[in-house]
Amino acid sequence: MAKLTFVGTGDAFGSGGRMNTCLFVETPDLVFAIDFGATSLAALNALELDHGEIDLILLTHFHGDHAAGIPGMLLDSMVARKRTRPLTIAGPPGVEAHLAKVMSAFFPGSEKMAPRFPLTWHEIAIQAPQDVMGLRVTTYPAAHPPETMPTSMRIETPRGKVIAFTGDSAWTEHMPDLAAGSDVFISECYFHAKPVPNHMNYPALRENRDRLKTKRLILTHMGPEMLAMAANVPEETAYDGMVIEI
Repeated sequence: MAKLTFVGTGDAFGSGGRMNTCLFVETPDLVFAIDFGATSLAALNALELDHGEIDLILLTHFHGDHAAGIPGMLLDSMVARKRTRPLTIAGPPGVEAHLAKVMSAFFPGSEKMAPRFPLTWHEIAIQAPQDVMGLRVTTYPAAHPPETMPTSMRIETPRGKVIAFTGDSAWTEHMPDLAAGSDVFISECYFHAKPVPNHMNYPALRENRDRLKTKRLILTHMGPEMLAMAANVPEETAYDGMVIEI
């Protein structure tokens, strides 16, 4: 069994007072996070979840509301927490270089510091299933600004649980493969009716719902228009602090 906590379910702008994207997954084998947006440390603290327990962070892409919490997490690990537990950060190609720039921009001078805990970086190639700390991770191209190196992500745990996450993406031909046989399919759903490039909207999701062969569909990353309609759609909608077991 795996326990998944929706630490942050908001968009980039804090719509509805929600925190940036971060999923916290506890399994018998390891603890990992999927995305780690800028507000993730505050959100974890509010839920009394310890980032020091995280073994692995998986990043879908490089936008700040999905990745910009890592510099603060690393600095806290080095300075305040005195972390000794190994940590792996995995994401699209260039993940280490990108986050080094973000770290330097957020905390000038921090580039002179080196963690005393083992820190490993792992680049995940698109559509090339690979082992990441015992997880089978497969990423698919996402429809989002290419500068962010966008991916959708399918994660299979050693005990056979499957989590699928669209990341930030409009509908793509890869979504049915991403969802196939998953225990949970987590889809961003930024707008209810308004079409918008680079993000999923509700009509696209409903039109293709029968193609998503998943045990459970949960909507997240909702903007103001979608939040206003969330209680009126039949699908589950995530909220900060929501916990599910799979």
